[in-house]
Amino acid sequence: MNQTRIGVIGLGRMGKNHCRVLSTLRTAELIGVFDIDPEVGLSIAREYQSSFHNNLESLLLNVDAVIVATPTHTHFEIVKQALDQGVHVFVEKPLAESVATAEQLCEVAAESPLVVQVGHIERFNPAYRELKNLLEHMQVLAIDFRRLSPFQGSNVDVDVVFDLMVHDTDLILNLVGEEPDEVNVYGISALSDVIDHVVALLFYPNGPLVSMTASRVTEEKIRRIEVTTLEAYIEADLLNKSLSANRRTVGEYLDNNRDGVKYRQESLVERIHVPGFEPLQLELSHFIDCVQGKGDCLVPACDGLSALQMVEQIQQKATERLITMPMELRSRQTIQERMPTHG
Repeated sequence: MNQTRIGVIGLGRMGKNHCRVLSTLRTAELIGVFDIDPEVGLSIAREYQSSFHNNLESLLLNVDAVIVATPTHTHFEIVKQALDQGVHVFVEKPLAESVATAEQLCEVAAESPLVVQVGHIERFNPAYRELKNLLEHMQVLAIDFRRLSPFQGSNVDVDVVFDLMVHDTDLILNLVGEEPDEVNVYGISALSDVIDHVVALLFYPNGPLVSMTASRVTEEKIRRIEVTTLEAYIEADLLNKSLSANRRTVGEYLDNNRDGVKYRQESLVERIHVPGFEPLQLELSHFIDCVQGKGDCLVPACDGLSALQMVEQIQQKATERLITMPMELRSRQTIQERMPTHG
């Protein structure tokens, strides 16, 4: 079997996950890894029987493709260097730290015959893919995205729009196929100096009506899409990989029961089968297929740019309408002290 030689650049949480999944794919060979921390790099290389490269140039000389999972501000230089060396690139989202930089990166990618795929992983979530298939023959009226997380474990280097909502900006552009005519946004700064909770309303003249909520001040982790159509009300749980459709039915009254009460079925809940595949495995398998010439890239650099353009617009509008909580409430410890205790 033809194997693509791949290297992983950046061995944080996502980089380690990429190594784990690549080690299980028959079409890929994890040739080497690179990280600015040699201790981490050597450890991961040993775990996956690969090699650690102490400089980027060395790794690029030995691979067909690379995974770039480094901090966002480093993406441009690394991706450009890889393409200059004739190496295909998978770059984690967001594509770049700003729209201007992303535009430059898209120009570089457009001039290259090599594959540049952006890591918008939710595109490969089986629940989202089944949802998209289900909506093809429905009249969509409204879509509600909710992406909520606890503050603990959040990426505090960026605001919640850049950290979480970027996923849903990509999904809505993929679902509708165009940018909205108008965006209204409201944000709250609660536990940091930037936006921690944000609500965005997107207006399309011919529909659908779209609302997006992203938060890192909740204690429950939620990744949900709810869609109202003329035919059904649909709930997609991206976290638990489930999909259901509530459909209206036209039923007749049943026979009287012993108490003389009649019943009829007013709605039907359809549980739709969602394949139990890991999104990252599907995402990387697709990237390798594209490198091997077996298909066109589903998430090219230009898609990463479009998602980032909407993120930047939402950030700007949220900043203009930002509710800032008092300083004494911004400490998680302070908030917990104010909560009532039981027992």
